[in-house]
This record gives sequence, structure tokens and C-alpha cells, in this order.
Amino acid sequence: MAKIIGNLEPEDDYLHELGPEPNFNESAYYNFFDSKQSMGGWFRLGNRANEGNAEMTVCLYLPDGRVLFTFRRAPIQDNDAFDANGLRFEVEEPTERHRTTFEGTVVELAEPRDMADPRRAFKENPKKPVRFDLLHQAVGPLYGSKASKQEEERDAEQSFAKAHFEQHMHVTGELEVDGETIPIDGYGLRDHSWGPRYWQAIHSYEWLTLNFGPDLGGMVSVIQRDPEGKERSAGGVLVRGMEMERIVEATIEAEYEDNGLYHKSVTAHLKTEGGEELTLEGQVDSFIPLRNRREELVTHIGEGMTTWTLGDRTGHGLSEFLRQVK
Repeated sequence: MAKIIGNLEPEDDYLHELGPEPNFNESAYYNFFDSKQSMGGWFRLGNRANEGNAEMTVCLYLPDGRVLFTFRRAPIQDNDAFDANGLRFEVEEPTERHRTTFEGTVVELAEPRDMADPRRAFKENPKKPVRFDLLHQAVGPLYGSKASKQEEERDAEQSFAKAHFEQHMHVTGELEVDGETIPIDGYGLRDHSWGPRYWQAIHSYEWLTLNFGPDLGGMVSVIQRDPEGKERSAGGVLVRGMEMERIVEATIEAEYEDNGLYHKSVTAHLKTEGGEELTLEGQVDSFIPLRNRREELVTHIGEGMTTWTLGDRTGHGLSEFLRQVK
């Protein structure tokens, strides 16, 4: 069983009791990047059983620049499983081994920025059948925490998640796109959180996931809860095998496209708890703009498959930027 860092138990890898909050969300997320093939992807299920649906997303970045994507609020009645609209997550061994499977239809985006207008993108782009069966095996500790006192006391309307953990994984299996089978052998990160969530509860964040092989991974996060920056957190982790070193300071700079919203390169200045200072450089290879809407509020979530350079190592991962735009 993989090492656990934080106030967590192996049982936390499974689903939790459904809370009373109308916006209670339990979500699991997995990403993977196969550097040899210059491709990757991510998928998420966010169970909102009190709202009667699960947010279900599949996003795959192909080597030629196409992105395969689908999103649906799929009907669910309870919080008993991660299983909606053809996407299923299974815990084969807590903290150690998971399986993700999908069979369904996705939209094929030759120009992924079409997703800035989802209705038009789904209507005007071709559909493709996709199937995958992937095994995720731990190459690092499970790290995170259950709710702090501050989070427990936070109003549900202003909550993003009251408990959260992550883990770096080796990902193998098969992806089938329109009848063509692609073997997958790469690395990625998985994420699990539960508690009340609105995507509009945080003013902005940058979340970076890094994969350099079985011996080195990382995560960097800068979160700003309010426009003035009074409640801001910045940090992350470097994972070397089952050992983890915390990043205690992080500053992220980005270069944007002409609209000032879509990021195309990233520089992060990091300092570890041991005092080491590092510079992380990222070049976004493939980008898709997503959004979440609640009433009159609109949240932009920019998802970039990114090539990372850290010292003499080069790897792949994700750069995800959230902004409140309306």
C-alpha cells in the first residue's frame, strides 16, 4: 500500500457519505501523458447527487493537435459510485491501483478553441466513438488532507472542497479512437475531493501537474479566493518515488494569447522546504477553453497540455487556469 501523507485513511479512496448541502460534490479526476507519443488526456466525474446529476468530462489531446472532448450532466440518484454516461472509475486497491474505463461518443475538434462556444462546437464538429481501459498504479505517496477547521466553518456557498488529496500514477492500457487502437504507457496525477463546491467560490487559480517519469513528479498550485488577494495560498509538492518534498513558495507568470485569457506559456519560480530554488518552464502544446455557468456567473477554465522543463529534465503535464469572467 502506498505511503499516505496527511490526515487521511485508505478508506478515503472510496466514496463518502452524501452531505446535506445542496451543492455537495464528490469528484475524482485522472490525467495521463504519454511523452513518447506526445499525447495525453484527463477525465473527471463530479457527483452532485443532491442536484441529481454528475458532471462528466472526457478530454483527450492527440499528437496531431486534435482534441476529443465530451461533457454532460448525467443523471444520478446517489453518491454510491463514480459511474455516469459511459465513464467509470474503480478502486482495485486503495492508494495503490485504480482502473478507469469509458465507452461513448466525443466531439472531434480540429480547432479546440471552438469550445469557447460549446453549443456551436458540439453542433458543427464531427463525432467519434472512443473507448479506453486504463490502469493507474501508484508511483508516489497519496498526499492531502481532510477539512481544516477554517474549511469546516466556511459557508457552503463559498466552498470549493472541504477535503482533497492527490497522487502520481503510472498509466497503462488502451485507447481506441474510431476503431484505431492506441497503446498507452505514461504518467499522470489523480485527484479526489469531497464537500460543498461551487466553481464560482474562488476568484482564480493556477494548477500545474508535472510528470518526468517514475522517479519525479510534481504539482504546483496558486489559489486566490478573493479579488483583492487577501486570502491567497501558493505551494505544491515534488515527488521522488514514495518521498515527497513540499514547495513552500510559488510564483506563476504566464504569457497569454491576444485575448488575455488563454495561456500559452508558463514560468513558475519555486522554493522548497529545504531552501532549494527552482524555475519551472512550460510551453502549452494543446489548449482547450472550457466554462462553467451558474445563474449569471461564468467561470473560464483553460486546460493546456504542457511540455515542462525543470532543470535538466523534460516532461509533460497539465496547466489549468481558472478565472471568473462574468
